This record gives sequence, structure tokens and C-alpha cells, in this order.
Amino acid sequence: AATPDQLIRAYNKHTGELLWQSRLPEAGFATPATYSVDGRQYLVVAAGGDRAAPFVLAPLAPGSIVVAADSGVNRLVELGVPVHHLVGDLDSADPQAVATARAAGAVIHAYEPDKDATDLELAMGAAHRADADRVVVVGGRGGRLDHALANALLLPAPAHAGIEIEWLVAGTRSVVIHSANRLHGSAGELISLLPFHGAAEGVTTEGLRWD
Repeated sequence: AATPDQLIRAYNKHTGELLWQSRLPEAGFATPATYSVDGRQYLVVAAGGDRAAPFVLAPLAPGSIVVAADSGVNRLVELGVPVHHLVGDLDSADPQAVATARAAGAVIHAYEPDKDATDLELAMGAAHRADADRVVVVGGRGGRLDHALANALLLPAPAHAGIEIEWLVAGTRSVVIHSANRLHGSAGELISLLPFHGAAEGVTTEGLRWD
């Protein structure tokens, strides 16, 4: 465990051979502990993290293009989601996942580590080159606050105003609005309106209540 891939594994400590593996209900981010009671062995692991977004597990609409940003390829290959493009310096991408994606026909866009763009910026660049009119970003916290903030500032940037953008991360759905949009939900659900990149003037809403 202690990995984000929702698997727990047992290895031979002498040879390193994989003896077995099993899937956890969530990713396990802690080192497992083991103990015995009345001759029966128990294994405990703290499991947490984000579930795979339903969008990722659902069949993709015809014509959809999947762009993996660096280590995103690990998760997509694990879930069996076809990858069309892989971008990044590949410093955190599993070489086996990269090889699997390449063998399945993915186009690999490898960049030098000393680059002036984040992996998500590179992915958005691929979306622009494909003339995408809608982009759904899944994940992107990276386990670091600076990564999360950088991505939160990138997606609503004016450069992407021509693309409808949704961000699914940490159990939330964020929608970038440059002019107007209609959001669907249920009574009692929480929604926040946050301005980015300058003043947001003339904002009006219907069907919402301040709480």
C-alpha cells in the first residue's frame, strides 16, 4: 500500500517477487500494519484519497480525446481508459504505464524537465491544438498546495475563455464561467462563486439562496 493506485501487495522480502495483490476500496496512503490475535493475522491500512470520478469510468462520448498529464497516465491505464495523448516531462509517470499507452496508440509528447509550463498547461495546450470546445479536467491536486493553486489559477485564465471547462477534483465539480452558464443540482447542495483574474462585475444568479 502507501501508494495512490488502490492496490495492496505482498512481496517476498528476500527476492522482491510479487506474491499477491488485492484492490482496496480507496487508495492507501499509509504503510500497512499487521498483528495477530488467537493465531489469526490481521492487516490494517489507512485508506483514503479521491475516488475515481464517475466521468472517467463512464464510456466516453464519440470523438472524445483523452490527454494524460504526466502521472495521470498511471491512473488511466489502471482504469482501462484509452489514452490518446500523453504530455509532460514524465518524471512521475510509471514507465510501464507509458509503454502500455504507447502500445495502444497514444502519442507521447515528452518535454525536458526544465520547462516553462506545468503539465496541466501542456495538456491544455494539446486541447487547444485539437480545437476542443469542452475540456473536463479530472484530478490535479498533486498532493501539494502549490500544485492545486497553480491549476486553480490556470483553468479560468482568459487564454481559455473559448473553451467550456469543468474540473472534477476532491469530490467537487468546478465550472469556469466567462459569461453565463446553467448549473444543475439539488436543493441543499453547496455552491460557491469565486472571482479569478480581476474584478467580477454584474454577477447575477437565479435559483440560489445565500446561507
